[in-house]
Amino acid sequence: MQIQGYFDLRFEALKDAFAELFDDPQERGAALCVQVGGETVVDIWAGTADKDGAQAWHSDTILNLFSCTKTFAAVAALQLVEQGKLELDAPVARWWPEFAAAGKERVTLRQLLCHRAGLPALHAPLPAEALYDWAQMTSALAAERPWWTPGETHGYSPITYGWLVGELLRRADGRGPGESIVARIARPLGLDFHVGLADQEFPRVAHIARKKGDMGDAAAQRLLKCMMSEPASLTTRAFANPPSILTSTNKPEWRRMQQPAANGHGNARALAGFYAALLDGRLLEPELLGEMTREHSCGEDRTLLTATRLGLGCMLDQPDVANATYGLGPKAFGHPGAGGSVGFADPDRDVAFGFVTNSLGPYVLMDPRAQKLARTLGRCL
Repeated sequence: MQIQGYFDLRFEALKDAFAELFDDPQERGAALCVQVGGETVVDIWAGTADKDGAQAWHSDTILNLFSCTKTFAAVAALQLVEQGKLELDAPVARWWPEFAAAGKERVTLRQLLCHRAGLPALHAPLPAEALYDWAQMTSALAAERPWWTPGETHGYSPITYGWLVGELLRRADGRGPGESIVARIARPLGLDFHVGLADQEFPRVAHIARKKGDMGDAAAQRLLKCMMSEPASLTTRAFANPPSILTSTNKPEWRRMQQPAANGHGNARALAGFYAALLDGRLLEPELLGEMTREHSCGEDRTLLTATRLGLGCMLDQPDVANATYGLGPKAFGHPGAGGSVGFADPDRDVAFGFVTNSLGPYVLMDPRAQKLARTLGRCL
């Protein structure tokens, strides 16, 4: 496999480990970018971007980053906290009065960001087209009764997070949630990152497809079994209500919408640039970054049926949990996206890491491909 791009010779082993990914014939395309101390030491890509495997992955190829988007949304919200336009521990209903319904009058932004608000899913089944109707989804969530007493436990919100945090962004910042994120983060940093993609960008978006035959680890199998056998469960509703969530990633209407939980589009360079800017203080003051990366939730996740450790809009490293470590230091924080893409920072090593792939694996948290690359990086440092 021909590897394109740049790497510092100190990181040749990392380039070789990236090339080895393509020993798997199902690996379509991927990119890797690493910054150390704010300097780009690796920026490489390879493989194909289109559905038929005919179009090469290019320097400017972008793709759906799924839940990697959540941390961008959290940082935009935390900037509004810094500016006094939102508060972490004030009721959400102060900005969104309708949200107080059904026992949610005390739910806070902090609880939304660390997945303790009890709103990982909607109880009542919704039609597929509701996915693209912002008003319908936010109204449904405002009326929703929590699945547990808010604050008592945690359960990851795969997609509702986007409408919940996004509606607060919209109300506090006076613009669409994707516009808020891009204006506050992507544009000032020069990142090729979008939440609500313009049609003219579509030709450079990689087509995403699932790998076949890989059943993943025990956590992946547990999640799949639940979704196949328990249609009304919290977990199934979280991932498949509306039912179009899991089947929309390559559709134009998905690319166009602003869903700050799951449909950010960008590349490895954008992920590494974002985490480098968090480490060097360009996005948040140290106090709020400390709050964001402090443990807020830890233990068995009601939605994911595996152990998660969460900050505010980010996942914190669990060094002793095989499927929940980024593969570098214990203070690492970031966010994986469905199927294998991941962005994270390791503050101890001053590393910002971005890996993206359009070959979706089955894993629930960290993908072994990214973990292997991170461990190889650690040996190069």
